[in-house]
Amino acid sequence: MGKHHKNLLNNLAKLRMADGLTQQALSENAEVSRKSINAIENGIYVPSTVLALKISKILKCKVEDLFELPK
Repeated sequence: MGKHHKNLLNNLAKLRMADGLTQQALSENAEVSRKSINAIENGIYVPSTVLALKISKILKCKVEDLFELPK
């Protein structure tokens, strides 16, 4: 896994790159700034439920594949 927020582990960068998307392309599809995607990937920002669902739909995966709670 990549960098994590203390309350959320995420695989966003790995799954985004596996899908061949840049941060910019994902941000445009999710209707947020590229900085928002970067902040999520670097564990600085925890996305809203709506944004997490949008991203999972774009990447064709479950929210649980993108984000999980630390053990």
